[in-house]
Amino acid sequence: MRLYFLILVLIILGAGCTGKKKYHDVVKSSTASIAGNAMDEILKFQEELNAEYKDPESSPLPDRFRKNFESLDFFSPDTSYAVRAKLQLTPEAVPFMMPTTTDREAEEVVYGVAHFTLKGKPYQLEIYQSPSLILQEGYSDYLFLPFLDKTNGEETYTGGRYIDLRIPKGDSLTIDFNRAYNPYCAYNKKYSCPIVPKVNTLDTKVLAGVKAFAKK
Repeated sequence: MRLYFLILVLIILGAGCTGKKKYHDVVKSSTASIAGNAMDEILKFQEELNAEYKDPESSPLPDRFRKNFESLDFFSPDTSYAVRAKLQLTPEAVPFMMPTTTDREAEEVVYGVAHFTLKGKPYQLEIYQSPSLILQEGYSDYLFLPFLDKTNGEETYTGGRYIDLRIPKGDSLTIDFNRAYNPYCAYNKKYSCPIVPKVNTLDTKVLAGVKAFAKK
């Protein structure tokens, strides 16, 4: 139910993915409040994600890994990685074809650019929207944030991670990196996953969210 992938972004053995979200099944809401019950929200996210991976109906894990699966490896919850970003809309952006890990390409459009400060330094990331997914019930406000950082290939998956978002009511939104998850192809090669654009590379280590998958 939460990790994710998607109706458009994941394709299994050449067929469209039937997950609940676009790029998997991620969190019901990626804009949880930084204050108050933020820590509880992070722990709830982890619990729900683990439940999804245990469930044979929603898990991307091959049977040999899912059989004894107990939990993904997460960084310790850290609310300093939940940042408030200024969203600069890009209404003139035109759709483009985003490469994936297979021959398939995913149509996306840059919905806007998020400007934020993390650990005292300014950064920006492009946020994408799928023209076809927004036509489906329940996904009209769905946004996709893939990113790379300096943990890739070490603490985290080489190909980067994803965060699911929803269109905010105003001109700002919360990006909670504790909700960063791996593409399904990090667990199973039968999935086709969007390749993170180089423009969305953060020149820092994001020590939050899901770590690389240790195959046991």
